[in-house]
Amino acid sequence: MTAGLDSGSRQLRHRRARSPGVGVLAALEGAALIVWHLVATPFVGRSRLRWGTGSTEAADSLPGDELVPAPKWSYTLGISVGASPDAVWPWIAQIGQGRGGFYTYQTLENMVGCKITNTTEILPDHQFPAVGQDIYLHPTSPPMRIEVVDPPNAFVLVGSAADIGGEESWGKSTWQFVVTSGPDGGSRLLTRGRYDYTPDWKSRLAFGGLPIKVITFVMSRKMMLEIKRLAERDAERS
Repeated sequence: MTAGLDSGSRQLRHRRARSPGVGVLAALEGAALIVWHLVATPFVGRSRLRWGTGSTEAADSLPGDELVPAPKWSYTLGISVGASPDAVWPWIAQIGQGRGGFYTYQTLENMVGCKITNTTEILPDHQFPAVGQDIYLHPTSPPMRIEVVDPPNAFVLVGSAADIGGEESWGKSTWQFVVTSGPDGGSRLLTRGRYDYTPDWKSRLAFGGLPIKVITFVMSRKMMLEIKRLAERDAERS
């Protein structure tokens, strides 16, 4: 009887620990949000670029801003986490395709060939990202390059047109993660993207606004909510 209860408990824990964004319903949720935000862009476009931020966070200088000093467009998203920066950092450190995933809509991402597996555990082999290391978003697409590693506070990736066969000045983007201490031992997690591009249609397609603004928002929001959930879960366990 005890063995049966132990087996049932393990199965329940396994179901609860299922990778974020797995399944048909999760894929439909992600797709529906992308479509809704595309339609609603004239009404929510500007507020979407600063979701979750307070006070001056959307305008404050963050590590990595200097890498794209004059962006054509940018976003800053924020969320409060009931765990310390040291507890949030491991989830950021292991981000990437072939690493810890992105904690977003895994099934939806894999429908376009991303081959993502979103972990629900801290992976020791991916806890030491280094400047110059490549982080892949898709197995066949050019990677982003790590430019800043400052645990547990800052992690910055850069994408450049030079990585996709263009000139360096043709386009550039950043993906910035910043974690600061919040009240009562918690944290503030901010993510920021800064994009520059030229009038060339290829540059605008790779680094311009629509549909990148919408897809980035939907995926980033999901990612931040999952990092919050996972960090807080582990804080409760300890």
